[in-house]
Amino acid sequence: MQLKGKRVLVVGSGKTGLATTAFLLQQGAHITLSDKDKKTDIPKEFIEQGVAVEIGEHRVETFIGQDLIVISPGVPFIIRPIIEAQARGIEVISEIELAYRFIDVPLIAVTGTNGKTTTTSLLGHMFTTAGKRVFVGGNIGTPLIEYVSGKQQAEYVITEISSFQLEGIRLFRPFISVLLNITEDHLDRYPSFEEYIQAKNKIFINQHEPDRAVLNFDDTHVRSLARKIEADIFYFSTQTCLDKGAYYNGAFHLSRGSQETMTFTAQDAQLKGAHNKQNMLAAASVGLLCNLPEEKIRRALISFTGLPHRMELVTEVKGITFYNDSKGTNVGACIKSLESLDVPIILIAGGKDKGGSYLPLLNIIKKKVKALILMGEARQRMQAELGRAAPTVTVTSLVKAVEAALNRADRGDAILFSPACSSFDMFKNYEHRGECFKDLVKILNKVG
Repeated sequence: MQLKGKRVLVVGSGKTGLATTAFLLQQGAHITLSDKDKKTDIPKEFIEQGVAVEIGEHRVETFIGQDLIVISPGVPFIIRPIIEAQARGIEVISEIELAYRFIDVPLIAVTGTNGKTTTTSLLGHMFTTAGKRVFVGGNIGTPLIEYVSGKQQAEYVITEISSFQLEGIRLFRPFISVLLNITEDHLDRYPSFEEYIQAKNKIFINQHEPDRAVLNFDDTHVRSLARKIEADIFYFSTQTCLDKGAYYNGAFHLSRGSQETMTFTAQDAQLKGAHNKQNMLAAASVGLLCNLPEEKIRRALISFTGLPHRMELVTEVKGITFYNDSKGTNVGACIKSLESLDVPIILIAGGKDKGGSYLPLLNIIKKKVKALILMGEARQRMQAELGRAAPTVTVTSLVKAVEAALNRADRGDAILFSPACSSFDMFKNYEHRGECFKDLVKILNKVG
């Protein structure tokens, strides 16, 4: 792809947009950086290198004067300037599509509503354990474009991919794609659940044999997509013994079809919960398909310690255990986290409303939650849908939420912070939210 001398518009000046701008400067493009946030701070070195800047609005005139437009994940494709540009035949792509066109090693792409970051990180750990040079990035935190702009020479590129990123692909074709699950999410961006499903489905659209698609057999929405996938399908399951695929029934079994290829136990694995068994199966499946040694796969599953903000054990205060699950930004993630605990739970939830129903939480809250503490922008709607499931309190801050939870907890209980909402009503991101929760718990621990 020739970019030298091309007029390229980068839309969005967050981490992805800035990384994309840096790469385009390397390529000799004429760059405009557009962000509708008036408070955006553009690095001085970009301006010194000739990057034109448009702040506070997205002008149609700016968009239609380009050869190429690269969209950051937070920017929807339905805004008028993008529609006008596409109507004039201007190519509009996402950052992962731009990066893909410069990647010349096998690409492994992981998507799904929940578990993406854990599975992507586990894969990076597994391939490193097996002695492979890997780049791990994408939606996980390091933009994919940083691989092609850097000097790293990987044997595999392993990337977490969101539905937002998939909206802007054209040629993007993973060697192995992984779809972990699909539950309602981002309905503040997508008009319907079906449109969200189809956005996830785009990870497969350019695949064909000999590419591989690793799919969750237990998820009906995922399985319904299989009939149109042209790649070779490899299923994983925690509920069904598969002749070809990977399943868990107390031990891990992985088979290519003709004979059982691997069987091993991982009782000492540090990842807990049924949802993490699925993540482990997905990662082990990719390891098998890439011919990693069985012992390296098993060792990686056992030694992987998990991630901050995802069912992270914070501490114990007066016999009460605190878990930080700030990355539980949707209902499906919250359900999985509740399922992983076998003690009475005080659940702290709430945040920015994403438009989906909270009712799927109703039964598990009735079964497992001793008290429900609701905070943030979504608290009133959550109370209306879930308040009958458990004694419920609404509060106006995280500090008050932790205080209310502690007042209702007894020795042997767990206080679980799993918001089921995004963080942007009160915090910079889910990491900031999780760190604030952990800081509050540390203060309590000192007091206790």
